[in-house]
Amino acid sequence: MKGVNYRETRGMPYVRREYIAGKPQIKIARFSSGQAGSNYDYKIELLCTEKIQVRHNALEAARLAANKRMATAGEMSFFSILRVYPHVVLRENKMIATAGADRLQEGMRRAFGKATGLAARIMPGQVIIEAHVSAANLELAKEGFKVASSKLGCPTKIRITPLKEQLIAVED
Repeated sequence: MKGVNYRETRGMPYVRREYIAGKPQIKIARFSSGQAGSNYDYKIELLCTEKIQVRHNALEAARLAANKRMATAGEMSFFSILRVYPHVVLRENKMIATAGADRLQEGMRRAFGKATGLAARIMPGQVIIEAHVSAANLELAKEGFKVASSKLGCPTKIRITPLKEQLIAVED
């Protein structure tokens, strides 16, 4: 099963897990990492620019890539939060594809399928990952978010917001 098959949001999201016998487990280890606090200079956000559905293992890969790049400055030099949660249960109607199959299987139309994974539906302009960094680590965080955006499979942009008023020295 590839993520490209589930990228477009088709139909109603299926989120009722109590009716599923084999519930898929979420692959995201943690949603926030680093040192929380108010001593950071910038808030950097990774925004999605189009409506898309992202699988949970792609979200985890993006989170790990961004955190790994930012952690080179120190494990407690940033604070990052994954802002989306994969609620949508993905289903797949598996077809027989064995070596002895001499005919193509047609199967049942619009079959329900078996639960195979989870996904998050993301709207344009929605924040996927957010990080708080100091001014010294801003370039490192931008680099980490660029690597993370390549894991998601959707066009993204980075928004930087200063958290503190910057002291600008005016020379007369």
